[in-house]
Amino acid sequence: MSPESRKFSKVDAIIRNHDSKPSHLVAILQEIQAEYRYLPEEVLTYVATALGIPAATVYGVSTFYTQFSMNPKGKYIIKVCNGTACHVKGSEKIKYLVQKELGLNDKKNTTDDLQFTLETVSCIGACGLAPAVMVNDNEVHGQMTPEAMEIVLKDIKSRKDTTEAAAAGKEN
Repeated sequence: MSPESRKFSKVDAIIRNHDSKPSHLVAILQEIQAEYRYLPEEVLTYVATALGIPAATVYGVSTFYTQFSMNPKGKYIIKVCNGTACHVKGSEKIKYLVQKELGLNDKKNTTDDLQFTLETVSCIGACGLAPAVMVNDNEVHGQMTPEAMEIVLKDIKSRKDTTEAAAAGKEN
C-alpha cells in the first residue's frame, strides 16, 4: 500500500460505505468531518476524484452548508448561544470569559493545540435555560454565569488531563 493510499484509507472506506455514489456527497462529507473534525482541502480534492465529479462541486457543497468547516476544530467544541433569550441574560459575558481563559478572540476561535474551539451560535434550543452553552453537541449547560463557565472549563480540562495520563500509562 502506497503512503498516498494509506493517507486516504479512512476516506476510501467512507466512500465505499456509500457505494461511491456522487448523490451521497453530503453524507460522505459529514462522515469525513466527523473523522477529521473539519474538511481538509486535500481530502476534498481526493473525494472529487474518487467520485468522478468536479472539485468545484465538492467545494461548493462543503462551503454552502454551515455544518461544514474548512478549518480545523478542537476536540472540545464549546458553543455559546447568543439567541435572544441567552443574549438578554448575559451570554456575551460567558463568551468573553471563555475567550480569556483559552487565549482566543473573535478572529482566532481554536486553540493552537486543537483541544478547544469556541463558537457563537444563534440558538441551541434551550431558551428556558438561558444563557446556555453546549459542549460537543451532547452536553448542555444552562443558566450559565462566568463563574459557572469557569467550573465547566476546569472540568473539561481535567477530562483532557485524565485522558492524556491514561494514554501515557498505556505507552509505559
